[in-house]
Amino acid sequence: MSFRDALTPLRHAAFRYLLTGRIVGMLGNAVAPIALAFAVLDLTDSAVDLGLVVGARSLANVLFVLFGGVLADRLPRHLVMVGSGVLAALTQAAVAVLVLTGTATIPLLIALGMVNGVVSALSLPAAAALLPQTVPAALLQPANALTRLGSNAAMIAGAALGGALVATVGPGWGLAADAATFALGALAFARVRVADVRDRAVPRAGTLHELRVGWAEFASRSWVWSVVLAFVFINAAHQGGMTVLGPAVANDTVGRSGWGTVLAVQTAGMVAGALLALRLRVRRPLLVGAVCMFAFALPVVALAEHPTLPVLLVSGFLCGVAVEQFAIAWDSSLQRHVPADRLARVYSYDMLGSFLAIPVGQVAAGPLAEWIGAQNALRCAAGVMVLAVLGMLANRGVRTLRADAAVGSAAAVPSREPAATPV
Repeated sequence: MSFRDALTPLRHAAFRYLLTGRIVGMLGNAVAPIALAFAVLDLTDSAVDLGLVVGARSLANVLFVLFGGVLADRLPRHLVMVGSGVLAALTQAAVAVLVLTGTATIPLLIALGMVNGVVSALSLPAAAALLPQTVPAALLQPANALTRLGSNAAMIAGAALGGALVATVGPGWGLAADAATFALGALAFARVRVADVRDRAVPRAGTLHELRVGWAEFASRSWVWSVVLAFVFINAAHQGGMTVLGPAVANDTVGRSGWGTVLAVQTAGMVAGALLALRLRVRRPLLVGAVCMFAFALPVVALAEHPTLPVLLVSGFLCGVAVEQFAIAWDSSLQRHVPADRLARVYSYDMLGSFLAIPVGQVAAGPLAEWIGAQNALRCAAGVMVLAVLGMLANRGVRTLRADAAVGSAAAVPSREPAATPV
């Protein structure tokens, strides 16, 4: 595919507005983890407290993401995105005010983080399931690649900006920037106009019934649940290593601005990976993407073995290139094979499983590092990630799923759910 052909999704106005909203949101979200991490470290200088703050948000994400999937299959998805953007802007603005005024406490940061986690849980399935409504099914792969490309480019700027803000004017301004981007993103999502994917002639079922339908779609595909099971362990180990132990190690080695640069370069690798995915055509993209996930452990290994700026930069870049091959293959595969009116619920089960152990990893990272040392804790995290990738590759469906199977059928055509009495 030529680069010009890869830009074809941009001809669709709904996709352009969706892409704009997601890029703006990712700009702020790249700043927020750096700002929050160093806000907590400035407050208590404790990796344990940092793990509690980020873990509380992740826990709320896990608890409410299934409801987010049901909501996104019931309501217009762009309106779900608008509402969640407004609420997220308010919660992040509150955190910024607390930090800037010196009134922040760990309990307050935990509480606001949980509220923000609930809001995020409502928006994530809607954002993922909305994309195939904005372009024809034949354009799913370039649309996913462009979305990842734009988001990652925004993350480069955001990570660099976050490191600079934290190092110069303090973490509170980074959190304020995140709040502003949520508000701007909500304005973009309000301009998205797409056709409804749900048959409104069928009476709306109750929440439990809709969750069961979503589970049936999820569980009927072994390649789906085996990947999600692997990411229970991958994400827990990665988040504990990179969001809790990473900033603590960086504080004593490459410095705060250096850590921001490492994250920016990792995102630059993701941009390069998305550009590669725009041109790359393989018969079994999910297999290629899964193999690439071995490189996801490289920055964790670098933090454990040789946390110098050159090594962290190289490992982060290679990790970014590799992980994009999986992410784009995964989204395109789900969008091809899952009915459009059930896609948000399948995504919500995907997110539930993928995020399930993240709070455990984040909360456990600090105490584990105090028990066996940060270096050994990072080694354990890298080992868990490698073993989980091997488990994912053991599934035959992951190894054999083809890019040319069912293209244009699942993403474009709603299924007919059986009528049910609301409960």
